[in-house]
Amino acid sequence: MTQPLEHSHDPQAIRRRLASGNRPSYLPDAILGGIDGCITTLAVVASVAGAGLPGVVAFVLGVASLIADAFSMGVSNYQAVKSTEDARRRLREQEKRHVAVDPRGEREEIRAIFEAKGFHGDALENIVETITSDRRLWVDTMLMEEHGLALTGPSAGKAGLATFTTFVLVGFIPLLPFLVPVFTGGEYFVASALITALALFGIGYVKGVILAMNRWRAGMETLLMGSGAALVAFLVGTVLEPMLADLRFL
Repeated sequence: MTQPLEHSHDPQAIRRRLASGNRPSYLPDAILGGIDGCITTLAVVASVAGAGLPGVVAFVLGVASLIADAFSMGVSNYQAVKSTEDARRRLREQEKRHVAVDPRGEREEIRAIFEAKGFHGDALENIVETITSDRRLWVDTMLMEEHGLALTGPSAGKAGLATFTTFVLVGFIPLLPFLVPVFTGGEYFVASALITALALFGIGYVKGVILAMNRWRAGMETLLMGSGAALVAFLVGTVLEPMLADLRFL
């Protein structure tokens, strides 16, 4: 049985889809923030548990780490996206200047670009003439073909906010058991690990649904990555526990 296509190829549907443009997606920013927040907080909890410290220590350190890391991740993602925006703006101005100062050279660049794509003769000359007759199309083509940049992209502010928000919301999940007074001692860590595992699998599963991937495989991949980070943190805490024991007697 043939798998149904994701969208229609009717001429009118194609025109509507192209006219609507490409809307920037903030899904990668949200997934990045959610996974990193969950893993980072669980790593703090795991290291505290490995060191044999009280649950209240894990909660306080977890909250402090969560807020600081969320802000850091949000700012870092903001700067990363903004750098692409700045590069796009700078290169657009550069290409405008080149077209104005040396249009003949820029025409040759267009010709070379499409010649490399397999166009020759009258077809190539028609493409060059069509593109270079429209200054905006000319500059846009140079941005995409020469510099490999998309004409539009996500907002740096929205990308940073998406990362920060999901980092805090999902990253707080490993700390929820510490708000329930029924747990004692190592039970806190066990409960935290279990609900974090569910959260990580859920994030991967949702990613699989949205991106049309194998949902269970995406969920398990995310879960395994998070579990590995928590295990490393737990082992580090276990190794450092004797040092902390010595400090108690100082």
